Amino acid sequence: MTNPASATTISAIAALIGDVARANILSALMSGKALTATELAHHAGVSASTTSGHLARLVDGQLIAVERQGRHRYYRLASAAVAEAFESLSNLAAIGPRHHRPTGPNDRAMQHARTCYDHMAGRLAVAMTDALTSRGLIIVEDHSGLITDAGRHFFADFGIDLEPKPRSARPLCRTCLDWSERRMHLGGRLGAALLAQALRRHWLRPIKESRALAITRDGERGIHEVFGVPLDMLASPR
Repeated sequence: MTNPASATTISAIAALIGDVARANILSALMSGKALTATELAHHAGVSASTTSGHLARLVDGQLIAVERQGRHRYYRLASAAVAEAFESLSNLAAIGPRHHRPTGPNDRAMQHARTCYDHMAGRLAVAMTDALTSRGLIIVEDHSGLITDAGRHFFADFGIDLEPKPRSARPLCRTCLDWSERRMHLGGRLGAALLAQALRRHWLRPIKESRALAITRDGERGIHEVFGVPLDMLASPR
């Protein structure tokens, strides 16, 4: 049963996200990985005991979930809906009041290619979405997407199973507004499957302690040849 979206419940969720340390925790979990409390304390920039309190509040608010493996606990985002809400807030922050801060290497890497929970975001993701659209493999309109017959053959050849998943209400093909590019990239089950295949083929490599993704040499060649993304769009940022 869903809760009514009253002003009270909305403000409660906003208050949970509104703390800087908790926002840093959620941002770290947007990598799609499950992380330990120690790892999240590093990302949050606060002590272990303070992090423990923040994690308890986020679990209680159903924004994150905890999984136990032996003596260890791992935290992850509770659902794709939480990731979508956080990405929407990132979009609002990107168009909000400007605060001067020099752009560093990690910022450039994040803008080039990064994870958005379980799918790709950044310049790479937008370029791949453009390439798939221009080839008539998908049709994108607002936040929805449609896979054409040609697209179904293409994705099947690429090793992606498009059959409905049991007990999954997640859309197959939808789009997200990319906060750094201000344009749409692919999300949904298709976006997640594309990222999984790119990682499986070693086309992308996660950058340690970051949501950023590095495009490998094999990735530059593969993404260019398979998707038709221009090579100059794939070069690593400097």
